[in-house]
Amino acid sequence: MKRAGILNGALAGALARLGHTDQVLVCDSGMPLPRDADVVDLAFLPGIPSFAEVLDGLLAELTVEGAIAAQEVEAGNPECHAFLDDRLPALTFVPHDELKLLAHAVKLVVRTGEATPYANVIVRCGVAF
Repeated sequence: MKRAGILNGALAGALARLGHTDQVLVCDSGMPLPRDADVVDLAFLPGIPSFAEVLDGLLAELTVEGAIAAQEVEAGNPECHAFLDDRLPALTFVPHDELKLLAHAVKLVVRTGEATPYANVIVRCGVAF
């Protein structure tokens, strides 16, 4: 049994299969899910687990070289905006409708129980060497 890191078997396995430039959507409970992506649904109750908890857990295990979030997060969810800006390298912003379109190209979706607006981000995997 693993003693540290992500314990969810489906999520740990999906992360292990990611490669350089693969994209992961970490999203709130209201984001439309792309049909062709591998989805790990962690949502349990509204707000549980939170977007911040899940993203922090993922960032502890992934090398990230870039990220995309909705520009609406700045006004619609300033706390989330500050959180993303603090943690993600090369963070860019696009309109929310464009983010939903970009989500169709991700390899993995991790759905959280987050119930605040615009708590969504696409991260692009880097390499650790």
